Amino acid sequence: MKFDPEKIKKDARENFDLTWNEGKKLVRIPTLNERYPRITLRYGKAHPVYDTIQKLREAYLRMGFEEMMNPLIVDDKEVHKQFGSEALAVLDRCFYLAGLPRPNVGISDERIAQIKEILGDIGDEGINKIRQVLHSYKKGKIDGDDLVPEISAMLGVSDALVADMIDRVFPEFKELVPQASRKTLRSHMTSGWFISLGALLERQEPPFHFFSIDRCFRREQQEDASRLMTYYSASCVIMDEDVTVDHGKAVAEGLLSQFGFEKFIFRPDEKRSKYYVPDTQTEVFAFHPKLVGSNSKYSDGWIEIATFGIYSPTALAEYDIPYPVMNLGLGVERLAMILHDAPDVRSLSYPQIPQYTEWEMSDGELAKQVFVDKMPETQEGIAIAAAIVSQCELHGDEPSPCEFPAWEGEVCGRKVKVSVIEPEENTKLCGPAAFNEVVAYQGDLLGIPNTKKWQKAFENHSARAGIRFIEAFAAQAAREIEEAAMSGATEHIVRVRVVKVPSEINLKIGSVAQRYITGKKKKIDMRGPVFTSVKAEFF
Repeated sequence: MKFDPEKIKKDARENFDLTWNEGKKLVRIPTLNERYPRITLRYGKAHPVYDTIQKLREAYLRMGFEEMMNPLIVDDKEVHKQFGSEALAVLDRCFYLAGLPRPNVGISDERIAQIKEILGDIGDEGINKIRQVLHSYKKGKIDGDDLVPEISAMLGVSDALVADMIDRVFPEFKELVPQASRKTLRSHMTSGWFISLGALLERQEPPFHFFSIDRCFRREQQEDASRLMTYYSASCVIMDEDVTVDHGKAVAEGLLSQFGFEKFIFRPDEKRSKYYVPDTQTEVFAFHPKLVGSNSKYSDGWIEIATFGIYSPTALAEYDIPYPVMNLGLGVERLAMILHDAPDVRSLSYPQIPQYTEWEMSDGELAKQVFVDKMPETQEGIAIAAAIVSQCELHGDEPSPCEFPAWEGEVCGRKVKVSVIEPEENTKLCGPAAFNEVVAYQGDLLGIPNTKKWQKAFENHSARAGIRFIEAFAAQAAREIEEAAMSGATEHIVRVRVVKVPSEINLKIGSVAQRYITGKKKKIDMRGPVFTSVKAEFF
């Protein structure tokens, strides 16, 4: 709360201790629904794949490589140039791009009548304008997303009417079937490297050290725990007259050692791709201590993590490249799985999709999903709720029948006296569950006493909802007193007896927590004898 520094200084000079103690009055008291852990400071969280990409970028840059963006859309003739006799096998794994053809749309007398019925009497001139726009669309002078606004602007009618007219009068647009082009989505970063390096040589002389980390697309028969149809490739090239296989080994060690890999084995790759020089295609196996003893096929610590080789002169010559090129590539997702202890690339990449990942909520997250339902809306109501709680804390064990004044003042223009009462005999002002606190513990939401039995549950403060039964009840009582004051009542009594469900003590659970707890077969257990009453008398 804002305060007057001059007044504070003056009061402190007169009575420092009193002024210091009254400082707590200037600290705003949060409502029950504003208390920790429901109030929290949000912070960003990087996606594990993008986090790994960023670390790879930094690693490459530290090694002196320059970043390059390679073409993502590649004509299939480039694949033939690069892969030679393997091209058909490679293209079988590629996604071809398709587009909708642009129909040659005629406007018959019947269609003219339909157009005028929808758009009104636009005259022959209006029909001619529609013809002109459709012709321009057919010729590619107008894009598809500009078709409706163009006609709308020329005729001076609304976009909605034009869209309705096209939908009803020209079924050709709905009947269009995509037609494949010769362009593909890049399946290997190699497809882009040949194009980029060939073009670059017209302007610069090697040596070149480049890297690119970007998406590739591969038409897999199915996706599983280790492969996706779209993945990220972290690829680099060195172009130099004297480049050798040893450059690949040096790059592999220099790059991967930055991610905790300690030992390396280089083995000839049996695949022998035609875009590499024979006997240069090499698999990189590396040891990572994080893998040792893991629940995976890499529990011995060794994993195949990268591949490198020297581009074949037969492929380079197709791009008029006269220099040897070393290329190394690795799958970002595979590295991310190691760094983030992920057993499944699908759950690593798409944790938000239920079919790929197990849903887990921490106790702290569950605690944030507990709220007080009815809350006082005035400052007087907030003060009444606090006073009720205070009296129950002071006199909760007092034998009944008993009555304790809690608050007196004006609410909504009416004078009121509020008391905590228990009219029945041989009991106490508050029942034994009145001070139970709501806590998330091992996936359950519980209303429990802070006793030795539940010590473990109370150790995690972020899993404590910060709401006791009596506080939730007091909030409801204060809200009902506000409503009673406005309705003109002379007296109002609020009672709570044995609580069996959260709503009976003025608590509500967020829908996310309810779905999680139900799905996990956990429980929401908030019950117990609270047994207390609040009476308000209006004057």
